[in-house]
Amino acid sequence: MKEALFVKQNSEKWKSYEGLKTDNPDELAQRFVDITNDLAYAKTFYPKSKTTAYLNGLAASLHQSIYKNKKEETGRIARYWKYELPTLFYTYRRQILYAFLFFVVAMSIGVLSAKYDDRFVRLILGDQYVDMTNENIAEGNPFGVYKKDNEAWMFLRIAINNTWVCFVTYVSGVFFSIGPVYNLLRNGIMVGAFEYYFFSKGLGLQSVLVIWIHGTLEILSIVVVGGAGLVLGHGLLFPKTYTRLQAFRRSAKDASKIAIGIIPIILLAAFFEGFVTRHTEMPVWLSVFILAASLSFMVWYVVIYPYLLHQKTKKLN
Repeated sequence: MKEALFVKQNSEKWKSYEGLKTDNPDELAQRFVDITNDLAYAKTFYPKSKTTAYLNGLAASLHQSIYKNKKEETGRIARYWKYELPTLFYTYRRQILYAFLFFVVAMSIGVLSAKYDDRFVRLILGDQYVDMTNENIAEGNPFGVYKKDNEAWMFLRIAINNTWVCFVTYVSGVFFSIGPVYNLLRNGIMVGAFEYYFFSKGLGLQSVLVIWIHGTLEILSIVVVGGAGLVLGHGLLFPKTYTRLQAFRRSAKDASKIAIGIIPIILLAAFFEGFVTRHTEMPVWLSVFILAASLSFMVWYVVIYPYLLHQKTKKLN
């Protein structure tokens, strides 16, 4: 078809698209498809003509209109928490499981080391902390350390510290997953030695009822973030059919979503430590309730719900 005939057949349509504006996304999409079809034809048969240049400009204008009028997804955050994050938990369940096992093994090492070496607790927790706690125990207030600071200040300080620990644990995955393993082992040994210290003083059950009010969410969050760090390193270690850079980008995207998704739980744990743990005189039933609720939530949201969601998705497909 000659260019003049092509222009004659379509000029009215092009002018209407150019002159009659619309905010209807379906109409914009239809116009864009029509114009790109015409542009493809013009590029094929009249590559250097003014018609091709005109259609190229019109297509660009429609493209901008589409994205300018694109409706933002509603409920994006809700879908992230309800579907996207749990799906990532299931996809990378092995890395999270490995992180949990590393932590449990490290905690066992901490317990055994503290049991067979009296100096180990001081080596891990520091002389100042051990001496202070010994004084508190002698005064009948073994967990007085949680009552020293103002609630809000304590919450803020702990929230910043725990967020930083989790950030370092996650980002260190870039060193071929060595960093998260090191941080999990370090924190696990510390928790093991810490708990053995109180058990050795005859305060084991009381320490569980007090310290794990915040510790349940805090420790399990560190484990999940450790899993995110392993995901980050996984792309570098096992690129499969991708280039190492492509695999790293994919794993970094997913690992970041997991790490960011855990932040509210870290903040909740800091809130418990700042405002709730200090009430060591609370009824046993209330302490047990908080512990059970925290543990049940983490197991359900990180393990059970992702599995059920996966099974439901399989049936739909």
